[in-house]
Amino acid sequence: MKTRIRQTILVVFMLITAASVSGQDTLQFSLAEAKAYANEHSYTIQNSSLDVDAARKKVWETIATGLPQVSGSASYTNYLNLPVSLIPAEFVGGNAGEYYEVTFGQKYNSDFGFTVDQLLFDGSYIVGVSSAKLYLELSTQAKEKSEIEIRHAVEQAYYGALIARQNLTVLQENKANYADTKAMFENGFVEEQDVDQFKLIVQNSDNEIIKAEREIRVAEMVLKYTMGVDVNSPIKLTDDLDSFIDPMLVKNKETPVFDYTTHIDYRILDSQRQSQIKLLKLEQSAYLPRLSAFYSWNKTAYGNSWNLFKSSNSWYPSSMWGMNLSVPIFSAGNKAAKVKQARIELQKSENNQKQAVQTLQKDYLTAVADLESAVDQFNNTTDNKELAKRIYDKSKIKYNNGIITSSDLAVTESQFITAQSNWVNSAMQLFNAKINYDKAIGK
Repeated sequence: MKTRIRQTILVVFMLITAASVSGQDTLQFSLAEAKAYANEHSYTIQNSSLDVDAARKKVWETIATGLPQVSGSASYTNYLNLPVSLIPAEFVGGNAGEYYEVTFGQKYNSDFGFTVDQLLFDGSYIVGVSSAKLYLELSTQAKEKSEIEIRHAVEQAYYGALIARQNLTVLQENKANYADTKAMFENGFVEEQDVDQFKLIVQNSDNEIIKAEREIRVAEMVLKYTMGVDVNSPIKLTDDLDSFIDPMLVKNKETPVFDYTTHIDYRILDSQRQSQIKLLKLEQSAYLPRLSAFYSWNKTAYGNSWNLFKSSNSWYPSSMWGMNLSVPIFSAGNKAAKVKQARIELQKSENNQKQAVQTLQKDYLTAVADLESAVDQFNNTTDNKELAKRIYDKSKIKYNNGIITSSDLAVTESQFITAQSNWVNSAMQLFNAKINYDKAIGK
């Protein structure tokens, strides 16, 4: 008996512990916390950060090509057959027109040494270093754009989840109000037709609740995926929906002055234009000479024995330094064609930037108008929802007092569900308009 008691206590303790752990595993996020979490854990942003790191390495790779380059070499040679040379016989007292076969060198030889190369001047190197730094700037801007897009995606998913939960709460509260009416037909105070009609109303309400619960799961799944949270981990959203809606409904707000030069899309295009300028300069630098210097040091040993590393063997050092100058003279128009192509690409880049300015201004004005329309639409659907709710509540009272039929009640219930669905859609449109506005101003 005591053993069973101990086992029961152990099981209860394990269940309490498991419940405690489960509660701790539920992640809670405000919208600001969700954005900050996504900024750290989003796979898209992580890859963008890696791109920035790779760009930094690329800058150093480019700089390093202009720094001293040191290389070492070593060799060991075993001549199976020494090379044979022919010399005129008359050199050694022979007959003119005849040749003697002679071999020079020894069967084994070895050498080792190193060479230092230093670039002194190369126009393409100068342009390359500045281009690599520009590449780093582009990678940094691409990361910034990814962060902005992820924050907007998190914001949209967060709003969607809050709206879905608000919708579920309203539908559940509405269903809870059926308790009195249900008791009436269960006690036989209403006709059978009213019972069937009421069951249909309840069933429609249940279907809407199931749909709302499904929308919550989908919205939270999208939010977790966007944030980089394990999709199987439970989360809780701590912000209130009204805290986001109320500031957007304030009238007479001053519209900020739009400065397109601070927008990330404009800055990226400006960096791309600058990169085309660098490419043009790179092609032009092909006309410039290239100057480099070198220093070489070697030691060589010879012998007829394979072991050249004995102390009795002599090693003969040699060294030299020099400079190499390469001057382009004639390329049959190849360089000129490349320069012209680079100029064309630069013109296209400048046109893209000008077009982007017009696009950003157009998007800004459109976003302002859409946000104003979304606010008006939301206010209208909110009024309609509240009106439909009052009509439906009064209809339930009238039905309970036998003034109207169940069919009349079903009509008002359907009106309320439609009004609630329209409110959900307008709320989502309002938040989407707000997000598009933030995108338009580069926020």
